Amino acid sequence: MWKIGDVEINNRVVLAPMAGVCNSAFRLTVKEFGAGLVCAEMVSDKAILFNNPKTMNMLYIDENERPLSLQIFGGEKETLVEAAEYVDKNTTADIIDINMGCPVSKIIKCEAGARWLLDPNKIYEMVSAVVERVDKPVTCKMRIGWDEDHIYAVENAKMAEKAGASAISLHGRTRVQMYEGHADWDIIRRVKEAVNIPVIGNGDVTSPELAEKMLEETGVDAVMIGREALGNPWMIYRTVHYLETGELIDEPQVDEKVEIALLHLRRLVELKGEKVGVMEMRKHASWYLKGVRGNGKARKALNQAETEQEMIDILQAFQKEVMEKASLQQA
Repeated sequence: MWKIGDVEINNRVVLAPMAGVCNSAFRLTVKEFGAGLVCAEMVSDKAILFNNPKTMNMLYIDENERPLSLQIFGGEKETLVEAAEYVDKNTTADIIDINMGCPVSKIIKCEAGARWLLDPNKIYEMVSAVVERVDKPVTCKMRIGWDEDHIYAVENAKMAEKAGASAISLHGRTRVQMYEGHADWDIIRRVKEAVNIPVIGNGDVTSPELAEKMLEETGVDAVMIGREALGNPWMIYRTVHYLETGELIDEPQVDEKVEIALLHLRRLVELKGEKVGVMEMRKHASWYLKGVRGNGKARKALNQAETEQEMIDILQAFQKEVMEKASLQQA
């Protein structure tokens, strides 16, 4: 058990806030696999203030997801503070997270996301303004720096702490690296040593064993898992179990993968309606079947499916085919 502000978190595994992925359907599924904390995908401060229908739907939280961190981004103090106040008073999020790590150009052009990494003083100004106006704990998600010549991770983390942030999530890559190359765990360790608030380490945690290694080598309070959980919520469960018991659980079988894919599909359709839910599920379905031998035909069909029933039929037919082949091999 550890805390972010007054929010208790029961284990050291956190789901990263991935744009276009971390809606309530996905978060709830991952939560059921044991994540101590789940993070919602980032939302624009201005879109909240303009009452954009799509954005307002992104603020939906199922009570069973909690504790939950809801992430906002923006480049101007006034609108960021107003959006944070809205989240504080009108959602059941437990934590408000400020994005200062997104490397995407359209976010950078708004003076948001990773743009802040070049200016520790801006981090202090923006975070302190939000902290002063909300009751929920405020956290920051950042990268180690802009590029290898501009790595201000320690200074930025100290400024966030000074501004009143309750925790920091640190991705061990620069903005220029995007999602390529290796995450620098040594800088994560230096940040953890430099501040007194919790630090969540992010980057290259691709197995339960590497989660344990990050915790040991950097001293962080928790590990954040992102892309490795796509189509693979078992990564969360296996990591929590390994950290608590030292036992490594086997990877899931095909029938388990299909059953959770079907659950995820149902939740997405309930959340977004059939048309949008099926469109969004196409990528998730492919992720669930990733690594399963002979999945090419099924993945192609799933990428063309237009109704929930089509997807169900394709997934169940593939499940049956794989299990029949397995029983023939055993016979």
